[in-house]
Amino acid sequence: MIKYLPHKEIDFDKWDHCIENSLNGIIYPYSFYLDQVSPGWDALIMNDYQAVMPLTWKKKKGFHYIYQPFFVQQLGVFSTAPISQELVYDFLQHIPAHFRFIDYNFNTHNSISAIKNGRVIKRLTYELDLISPYEKLKNNYSKNTRRNLNKALKSNVFVTKNSSPDVIIESFRRNRGKEFHKLKESHYNTLKHLIYSGIHRGNAVVYSAYNAQNSFCAGVVFLHSHKKSILIFSGRTPEALENGAMTAIIDRYIQDYAEQNMTLDFEGSEDKNLARFYSGFGSKECVYLQVIMNNFPILLKPFANLYFWLRKQST
Repeated sequence: MIKYLPHKEIDFDKWDHCIENSLNGIIYPYSFYLDQVSPGWDALIMNDYQAVMPLTWKKKKGFHYIYQPFFVQQLGVFSTAPISQELVYDFLQHIPAHFRFIDYNFNTHNSISAIKNGRVIKRLTYELDLISPYEKLKNNYSKNTRRNLNKALKSNVFVTKNSSPDVIIESFRRNRGKEFHKLKESHYNTLKHLIYSGIHRGNAVVYSAYNAQNSFCAGVVFLHSHKKSILIFSGRTPEALENGAMTAIIDRYIQDYAEQNMTLDFEGSEDKNLARFYSGFGSKECVYLQVIMNNFPILLKPFANLYFWLRKQST
């Protein structure tokens, strides 16, 4: 039996126990993570927390809607037993009617085909299995990736582990952050709290690259959970585009974690340049699904679609 629980009724110990023991567990649905990216999140629970689905929601102009928070690529159904397509549909059908609009990403282990009153959109992430020896993994690098590694070597770029995430975040804000008008001060604060919480819990590791003058060039934050490492955030200076610093960081990470039963998830991207960069390390496309549902009355559906589309562009 699946039931809806508002935030105050969730047993967080049982919730985290389910996530910890889920066959498809990842770091995003842990309660500490959800509390920071979507305070007050609700949940769907099957039986005694055998399977769960977080509902990250907001309220605007008197109505509730489910959304995908920043810094969370995938949510959906997590279960201690195998997940069928029927189970995913069952969870979808139990989302309460007061959530009038849904824009939500399921995880790579959740299968969905067509749905009523909505759309299912295929999204891509890139994953690299690290079980092989480093030299074998390196043999799968593209020519461009190898060229960037040589740039880093010739430029005397060096990579350190356990560096400060603050420098990476600030570097992103000063450079690429200018292109992302959606990211506000509150989002950067949330990101900082997520990373430091991850470090405290032993789930986060931070790598940075420096030039020969010991100046910061680039940095990457990885989050570990359930034999999966997620590249959650990165920042770089303009110099990193010339000296291959970002490539050097990921190569160093692959060296450090090669021959381990771990998958590196590059967390996207729909951006062709980023997709080319990630696939250059030998990673493969992996599909996850975005579900958009409009439960407004038929006359209001077009206006709701337009409103949420505009809101997504600006927030």
